[in-house]
Formats: sequence, structure tokens, C-alpha cells
Amino acid sequence: MSRRFTPKVVTANALLEGDTVWLAADDRWVPHMSDAELIDDEAHAQLRLLHAESQPETVVGAYLADAKAGPNGPEPVHFREAFRTRGPSNYAHGKQAEENV
Repeated sequence: MSRRFTPKVVTANALLEGDTVWLAADDRWVPHMSDAELIDDEAHAQLRLLHAESQPETVVGAYLADAKAGPNGPEPVHFREAFRTRGPSNYAHGKQAEENV
């Protein structure tokens, strides 16, 4: 018996900066998971992943990540994705640096 599909977002790393990015419904790569497209349909999720993988000049390592609907948009379900939303673990770089300004 196959497992029930759970909501997903498409995530990857920006090729030049290395930052974690998420695919929005309008095909933009956005820096915040809350702006990503939350996908409830497995076939649509696979199509969105193929779209992401067809952009090797923009992103690398695209994959589907489990997510859930939150009050401000998609939210991570697993620790790995929660960690990736915070950016590099070095506070002098990335998304965490923005929070400490």
C-alpha cells in the first residue's frame, strides 16, 4: 500500500550564492519558505520538481521537502528544513545576519 501524499515545497540552493531558496507559484526562487508554493497534489509536485531541475544555471540540488500550511505560508515539518530556513550557522552571514541587525 502506498503512502498518502503530504504537502511539499520545492527547495534548492542558489547556484552562485549557495543560499537555500524555495520555488514560488510564479516560478521565482524566493529566499523565505513562507513565500514558497505549497503543493498538495503529487503529480503537480513532480512537475514543479522537474521545472526546478531544468534550471541548472540557477539552482542545484532541487528536491521536494515536506511542509505544512502556516499562518504566514508554508512552514517546515522536519528539523532539516527548519534549519535550512535559518541560513548558514555562522551568524555573520546569510539570513541570520539580517536578524541580528
